[in-house]
Amino acid sequence: NSACNMADEEDIPKEDSDAEESSSSSGNVSSESEEDVPGPTPHRPSVQQDESQKHKESMQEQDTIDEPPAKKAKSEPDPLSTRTGGAYIPPAKLRMMQQQIEDKSSATYQRIAWEALKKSIVGLINKVNTSNVAVIVQELIQENIIRGRGLLIRSLLNAQSASPTFTHVYAGLVAVINTKFPQNGELLLRRLIRQFRRAFRRNNKSLCLSSTNFMAHLVNQQVAHEVLALEVLTLLLETPTDDSVEIAVAFLKECGLKLTEVTARGVHFVFERMRGILTDAAVDKRVQYMIDVLFAIRKDKFKDHPSVIPELDLVEESEQVTHLLTLEDEGDPEEQLNVFKFDPEYLENEEKYKTIKADILGEGESEGSSGEEGETEDEDEDEHQMTEITDETQTNIMGLRRTVYLTIMSSVDYEECAHKMLKMQLKPGQESEVCFMIMECCSQERSFLKFYGLLAERFCRLDKAYEEQFTACFREQVSWLLSVIFLCCWSYVCVSICHTVSFVCLPVWGKVLSFSACLFVHQPVGRFVLFCVSS
Repeated sequence: NSACNMADEEDIPKEDSDAEESSSSSGNVSSESEEDVPGPTPHRPSVQQDESQKHKESMQEQDTIDEPPAKKAKSEPDPLSTRTGGAYIPPAKLRMMQQQIEDKSSATYQRIAWEALKKSIVGLINKVNTSNVAVIVQELIQENIIRGRGLLIRSLLNAQSASPTFTHVYAGLVAVINTKFPQNGELLLRRLIRQFRRAFRRNNKSLCLSSTNFMAHLVNQQVAHEVLALEVLTLLLETPTDDSVEIAVAFLKECGLKLTEVTARGVHFVFERMRGILTDAAVDKRVQYMIDVLFAIRKDKFKDHPSVIPELDLVEESEQVTHLLTLEDEGDPEEQLNVFKFDPEYLENEEKYKTIKADILGEGESEGSSGEEGETEDEDEDEHQMTEITDETQTNIMGLRRTVYLTIMSSVDYEECAHKMLKMQLKPGQESEVCFMIMECCSQERSFLKFYGLLAERFCRLDKAYEEQFTACFREQVSWLLSVIFLCCWSYVCVSICHTVSFVCLPVWGKVLSFSACLFVHQPVGRFVLFCVSS
């Protein structure tokens, strides 16, 4: 304790001495300042004011340092330079921008044309309904749907998924476009199959329903082959669940009538599978009731679910192009067609499409007739005769042969077959095709059927034109069969010839022409024919 007190006593006088020195020094300073100032002292700012002023100056300097340099006026970005097209541009302004561009093959002009094409296609797809399908098709063909086929298919898929109740309308639109541009229909099917497979893997029920609904109507319009429909049903019923069976039932309601007409055995197999699911009770009661309703619809022959309504039956069966695509096909969806791409040959391609459009819509004929109003009627008739188009691909002939074949195969007896074929309203010169198909079907049978002889007899009795056609057809068939020597085939034809001759439906000179080849070219065949005639 004594040591601590000694230390404290030593510290105190040091502090007192320091204080006295500071007071004396301050006194000296004040005295010196008083002696230097001779008169009254002017007003000086206090220390606090100096500090505040310095603080303000420092803040101003800091603001000038932090402030960025003056921004240069930015030029507005080109609204067409972005991938999505940028902001909305009114159509009038877009047309004005397009007219101001002198280089029609530049990237800017092509992008403006692409934006206009996209807006036009989307607008037309949104306006289509049952009553104006034909008008919308003509307006779509006015646009370049070869260059914009990606936009067209994307618009159709988006519109169909957004409003499934109009699926049959979109399918009818696709059916008409597919006859003129089959690559568009094929691209739609590839994307639709890819969409269904993706939705099936992800268990997306709503997307599966819309995809299968679109497929069903495309099968009804014969754009898609029935094999695709059977594959979809097999996939859905392979491992049945409530959702998969429900999708299969909805699918069969839409295209069941068409599948029954073209592939009755496949539909029978599908319904047997449905019956097995119903018997096993592997699904919910609600789904079982849906299967019962489907069997009742089938019993009524799909009376309330027609394949194609009359308003949308716009394409002839012979003109339709059917695409045979399956679920296993790994087709390229060509997603790059959805976005703009510079075309170095833009003007040439546009000119090519104009010629295609003129051929489809007949614009050349209308322009020619409007420009020659002052000409006489005789000249107009000559022009119409010159502009008639002849089909060199024999598409109509193949369609007629297919129709005759299906009529023969689906008829119960020869009277029904003759009645159906007479209602076909054949054009002049098509009688030979009917006779040819009757003889061809007869030659393909395993054994001779009296059905064909009676059918040929009925036609010969109804119209003498068929006598000449059958005579020529017999001669061609016999000469061909002799050259090939198909004994199993020509024997049936000869029996058919003999049946028709026995009823005296062919003239005598026709008989001679028919069998002269047999008698003089091939003696055994001649003996066989003579034997048949004598019998």
